[in-house]
Amino acid sequence: MSAIVDDTFGKTIVIETIIIVTRTNRQQMAACGEGPIDAQTVGFLLISGFSMMSYASTVEPFRAANVLAGKTLYRWSIVSIDNQPVVASNGAVIQPDSCVGDMPPLGIIFVCASGNPSEFHHPPTYAWLREISRRGARIGAVSGGAYILARAQLLSGYRFTIHWEHVPAFEEEFPRLPVSRSRFEIDRDRLTCAGGVAALDMVHTIIAQDHGHQLAAAVSDWFLQPHIRSSNNIQRLSPPERFGTSNKRLLSVLEHMERNIEEPSSRDALATDAGITTRQLDRLFAAHLHTSPMRYYMNLRLDRARNLVLQSSLAITEIAVACGFAGLSHFSAVYKRRFGYSPRRDRQRQHLPTQSWYGHFSRP
Repeated sequence: MSAIVDDTFGKTIVIETIIIVTRTNRQQMAACGEGPIDAQTVGFLLISGFSMMSYASTVEPFRAANVLAGKTLYRWSIVSIDNQPVVASNGAVIQPDSCVGDMPPLGIIFVCASGNPSEFHHPPTYAWLREISRRGARIGAVSGGAYILARAQLLSGYRFTIHWEHVPAFEEEFPRLPVSRSRFEIDRDRLTCAGGVAALDMVHTIIAQDHGHQLAAAVSDWFLQPHIRSSNNIQRLSPPERFGTSNKRLLSVLEHMERNIEEPSSRDALATDAGITTRQLDRLFAAHLHTSPMRYYMNLRLDRARNLVLQSSLAITEIAVACGFAGLSHFSAVYKRRFGYSPRRDRQRQHLPTQSWYGHFSRP
């Protein structure tokens, strides 16, 4: 089956094989009878292209808490920008209960955004979030939702996190807001997580704070989550797991490269930093990564550049400089050689009418 849905930015998208989640009585899904009058309402502001996995990992523990407690501790309410259905990254359609501008009594509001949150510009949403905050609600964000909180000026002075793939673009736009690399952060009335299954860990902590460790542990046990990760755990795999090697010298070079994108180090400097000769450096890369050090380094910088091309509004010249390219023509040439399109054309392709902005680039 198919449906035509207008997304947040006014584009018409044809969605094939969609799933419809009905508007009414989401709370009845808890199947646990009438709850107390003071049950906390958790709001979810869904931005077009939000990750269904991140949303489900956030809302489902609250439902489980209701079931396991035998009463309604939490209710939830879905909010959209314009009271229209919101399309998730997997094509599922969620019907909202209210829209930006309404003022339901919320205890928490989570902004769920994925794909390319840097493209979201909606001043009424920013004003609404600030008003919700003034009324005493805890303000949260999932995956790329922190981007929207930053634009709403709701993160200054707070610890917060965002999905690691959004970090480069975020730091370029908000250089004075230090981003935590942790899985989630709970700092007073700000609740942020990097998305994916990290939301399970964050909501475990919220339930424990609200209703005790025993219920939170029961919820995690129900979801087959034997290891609860704290906010101190990092988002990404360890370097040996991520790079597929345990060679300490090679790992040292790879981490050095990741830290030095804007001002790339020379081959000699890489070898010196690792305490080896350039010939040994070449042999390490050939044996473990089947490429040369400088080719790997170039691809790393180009991958960072593409992230900024697709997930930020920075000018192409700014992206070139941020990724260590002195000349725009050279940057465009090597970018096209690697990805098949020039940076400008690659960005334009993301906005073609036949391609929804959340499609290929949606994140956990």
